[in-house]
Amino acid sequence: MADIAHHGLKNYQAPATLHELLATLSLWRRRARERRQLAHLSERDLRDIGVSPATLYAELRKPFWRA
Repeated sequence: MADIAHHGLKNYQAPATLHELLATLSLWRRRARERRQLAHLSERDLRDIGVSPATLYAELRKPFWRA
């Protein structure tokens, strides 16, 4: 497997099989969807789930490929 260190993908290891590629794409899609959903929560909803504004901001700034 090739390591990619380009355009912020530092330490990302490219998938070796089609199955791994599809799993990675699925994971990235889920992260993007979850971050969009977080962005639409009210302050009350965020307090209810224990997410501070600082934590929310940090999470929303992450690119979809970063956990």
